[in-house]
Amino acid sequence: MEKKLPKVLISDKLSESSIDIFKKQNIDTDYKPGISSNDLLEIIDQYDGLVIRSSTQVTQEVFEKAKKLKIVGRAGIGTDNIDKNAATKNGVIVMNTPYGNAVTTAEHTIALLMSLVRMIPRADDSTRKGKWEKSKFNGTEITGKTLGLIGCGNIGSIVSNRALGLKMKVLAFDPFLTPEKSKELGVEKVELDFLLRNSDIISLHTPLTEDTKNIISAEAISIMKKGSRIINCARGGLVDEVACRAALETGHLAGAAFDVFTEEPAKANILFDAPNLIATPHLGAATIEAQENVAIQIAQQMADYLNTGAVTNAINFPNVSSEEAPILKPYIRLAYLLGSFLGQVTQEGIHNIKLELEGKASNIQDGPLLASALVGILEPSSAAVNNINSSSVATSRGISLSTIKHERQCDYETLIKLSIKHDKGDRTISGTLIAGDKPRIINIQGISIESDFPKNALYLRNYDKPGFIGDLGNALGRKGINIASFHLGRRDVGGEAIALVEVDGGIDDKIVAEIKDLPQVSRVNSIYFD
Repeated sequence: MEKKLPKVLISDKLSESSIDIFKKQNIDTDYKPGISSNDLLEIIDQYDGLVIRSSTQVTQEVFEKAKKLKIVGRAGIGTDNIDKNAATKNGVIVMNTPYGNAVTTAEHTIALLMSLVRMIPRADDSTRKGKWEKSKFNGTEITGKTLGLIGCGNIGSIVSNRALGLKMKVLAFDPFLTPEKSKELGVEKVELDFLLRNSDIISLHTPLTEDTKNIISAEAISIMKKGSRIINCARGGLVDEVACRAALETGHLAGAAFDVFTEEPAKANILFDAPNLIATPHLGAATIEAQENVAIQIAQQMADYLNTGAVTNAINFPNVSSEEAPILKPYIRLAYLLGSFLGQVTQEGIHNIKLELEGKASNIQDGPLLASALVGILEPSSAAVNNINSSSVATSRGISLSTIKHERQCDYETLIKLSIKHDKGDRTISGTLIAGDKPRIINIQGISIESDFPKNALYLRNYDKPGFIGDLGNALGRKGINIASFHLGRRDVGGEAIALVEVDGGIDDKIVAEIKDLPQVSRVNSIYFD
């Protein structure tokens, strides 16, 4: 039977280069720019991937309808038009292209900065009208002035580089900016209040979040220098537009330049007739080069994921390179199976989950392994858990998560140990890979045991006493259940022991109850590995 090709929908206008990349990567592609929200809901269940720009709104309803959807790719930086919580809940990866239009947006910021301090748009309009008002448009030099950057990531760092080249001093407020990085960039990392009070021009380069909404508020504007200026090429909503308008009218702000607005398309806005305002229609990424770059990048990223599992520039999942993806695959499977065991044998409330990696496992990326292990643990109590949302599901239940990589040598080439703390104590299981990709159990509760992951099995805690194996075999035999394999381990002679018994066919609750009544048995669980 011929394998069905992955299918992608492009719902916004995008360079045809993206379609060419998808086709070369054997991905079926439909190009429907400008599709209505209702039509999108009607057809989205046909697609494995969705490519958007800023127009398409990927809402919770879209994700609920998109049963096949694996990935949403934003050709650009901003993902405000994607319900990322709904994406994560439904196991859909969200990608963007943070570098494809970074230079273009930074250059637009500098263009607005120069236009603002030299009043170029107003002077142009006046001159075209034959007024020749030379004395009216005395500008301001930027040499020696202080530029305050709110956000110093991909775009902000490029702006800082250009500003330093123009002999400006640059301050930066960014909680994620390290002292080492600020030194490398040649900027001074400061707190927001200091930046507001000491900047001649403030430029915003941060995402719109609950924390950054109206970060330039009326109060913030009030403590800015009289005669200072604001530039926003990031996201509408970062600046209180009403407060900005008032400050422009009083002259407290000498000017403002906006490329983005709270509501877009901005056919009307309170700022539009304010004095000393420059407004552009979200042109930050609007260059030929940027449009081509983001189209190529998002298509390649999505094709890599759909074909190989590689994850690049994901918003809600750790990045996995195309080289890492095949290496990680058996480890991810092993982590899931170990988690599945713990999830099936644990009915108590879980407080902590710990993943430990030794040998070769300690040299690979741990994020996808932890995500997969959590799926296995949480599946019995949460049908909606998946690799994308497993961490958030766990933390929402108050479960703390940790990962430890041990550099020490171990008895196995690679080893993964998964531990949980629950209401009544601890539970652990360890596993390895045989022949590079075959998962195997090697230890349960600190007791050595060698077993694969059988489809149907009984897990028993018992006392190492004569007659146990016979009693168990008789109990299963009376029910017509055949033992396929039998794996035993014990802590010491006559002490605590465990057994993993593979059987042909399923095991009902009555059989489990009968086995539990055997005198040597302290606990028994029916388990299943898919």
